[in-house]
Amino acid sequence: MNAPEKLKIPSRSASELTCIVRVNEEIKSIVATAFRINLMALNAIFLAKRAGNAALGFGVLSNELRRFAQDLTRHMASLRDMTSGSVGSVTGVVQQQRNSAILLQAIRLSGDGVPGVREARKRGAQRLAEQHGRLRALDLRLRAAVEETQQLVELGGVLARSAKIEAAYGGGFSPALMQVSTDFAEVIAQIKRSLEVLGKERLVKD
Repeated sequence: MNAPEKLKIPSRSASELTCIVRVNEEIKSIVATAFRINLMALNAIFLAKRAGNAALGFGVLSNELRRFAQDLTRHMASLRDMTSGSVGSVTGVVQQQRNSAILLQAIRLSGDGVPGVREARKRGAQRLAEQHGRLRALDLRLRAAVEETQQLVELGGVLARSAKIEAAYGGGFSPALMQVSTDFAEVIAQIKRSLEVLGKERLVKD
């Protein structure tokens, strides 16, 4: 039996499963960061209220940043749902590849002596192609969702920069407001880096 050849096919899907694990980890990281932004925005709103009229603009932007955090959380929940479904798809591909490898080995050992083996292998190849097709469609959906989320995060970056400008007019609260707006910018930059990683991942290896 040619063991290396038998193992060669499933190794590709093992790589795809590893990719999904990485994607899920990045998504969890972004969800945690979005929750942090939500808390930061609440603190910023309270700080702006304490600052009074001098920080009205900052308060408005803090509210917008809180909404941004909530929208981001919803986007990431959608991404997480996509990847949870993809685990089952890749597992199905792995199983079908193993079945195909077993049937191929049976054909090599028996030639045409076992009725129905070649037909079974053809049916398996068709099912495998269908499963790969579903996985490719999921990969496209995931990439489109990541791009949409990146656009949302660009808006978050604009809000953070605007908050930094407004912080300069906060009077005695200006240093505290400036620190909060700087924290916003740093956290959003962290999310952008995570999304860049997600954008490079592919559920299907060509």
